Amino acid sequence: MRTTVDIPDPVYRRLKAKAALDGCTVKEIILRVVNQELEGPARRIRTRFPLIRGKDSRRLNITNEEIDEILLG
Repeated sequence: MRTTVDIPDPVYRRLKAKAALDGCTVKEIILRVVNQELEGPARRIRTRFPLIRGKDSRRLNITNEEIDEILLG
């Protein structure tokens, strides 16, 4: 099916440049984005803590200052 969509010139120039850099057509980008929109939001996976479990469910007691010292030196 054909349709007409008015895209502001600055947006179209950016779209065309992106297509050229990606090695695809403007049509391919538009169809990809439309399909993503129609699929709906991506499902999020709930994160459970702790991310890393120690042996025997040990907990690491560490302060924010100690974390800063480890990361920043």
